[in-house]
Amino acid sequence: MTTNQNDENSHDSRNGESDRSNESRSILLAGAGGVLGGHIARALQDAGHKVTGLGRGPRNDLRADLTDRDALLRAVDGRHFDTVIHAATALRKPPLRHRDMHATDALRTDGTAHLIEAAQACGARRLVAESMVFGYGYGDHGDHVITEDDPFGPRGRDPELERHIEGMRIKEARMLGAPGLEGVALRFGLFYGPGGTDALAPLLRRRQLPVPADRGRVLPWVELSDAARAVAAAVDHGRPGQAYNIADRTPMGFGAHIRCVAEEFGLPKPMSVPLWLMRPMSYLHTVMTTSLRVATAKAERELGWTPVYPSSHDGLAAMRAGAGRV
Repeated sequence: MTTNQNDENSHDSRNGESDRSNESRSILLAGAGGVLGGHIARALQDAGHKVTGLGRGPRNDLRADLTDRDALLRAVDGRHFDTVIHAATALRKPPLRHRDMHATDALRTDGTAHLIEAAQACGARRLVAESMVFGYGYGDHGDHVITEDDPFGPRGRDPELERHIEGMRIKEARMLGAPGLEGVALRFGLFYGPGGTDALAPLLRRRQLPVPADRGRVLPWVELSDAARAVAAAVDHGRPGQAYNIADRTPMGFGAHIRCVAEEFGLPKPMSVPLWLMRPMSYLHTVMTTSLRVATAKAERELGWTPVYPSSHDGLAAMRAGAGRV
């Protein structure tokens, strides 16, 4: 899982920080065995970095559960890494109910604290955290385009939403404020693409994923390889203590995105249902009733990142062309 490149030192300045884009670094990637983690590993290797995967599954170089502090510290004992990336998730399938997010909520709080301790033990200099735009709050944000200066982690309007938002709030605060470490957070839109969209295909074939009308609601989306390139850019150029919105240029309603998947891959068109009928799928209902737009100018300016796929239509078309089907 490693790629070697001769170390080269660059001392150009970007926003007051050292530009280290020509250096090869040793990187510990938590969550390397997951869908996003696999894309991140490839992007880092393409950038010339040496990647060590950390996670519970057999595809990782180091085996440990982030929620098990002692096992994690044993796994990294005696090792050195320049950078640690937190891309771990407890999700194995799309979350439908609030309880499906509970393990990930715990990973964001307890797992993050343990990973920071492991990073400090490894002598790491930089931390990069996967965060989410939902940290700005679920619900309808109207036409306001959210920037990184908007409040992140407002209190949820009910206990379940507060549990999810608290996890994102604590994860970011811990990663950005870890003593002796340069923390950078990437607030991603909803993921789609190879390895992610595939999970929707069986549901669509069986017509088990009904969607309501979006009624003007939109969400930010980001193709997985674009998201991974943002992580690699943050390793090289992210300013310590800063967060960045990472999304494509075309916000799209949840229902519109699912219909686009079905159309692009020749799958049955999802059934249209009233929104109230989705309430038993409590988390999915929350996502479907959320509307938000984010600005990505800061990431484009400071990270030098722009999405290869400016819309879901573009990313899904490229996915179909590359794989033929899902």
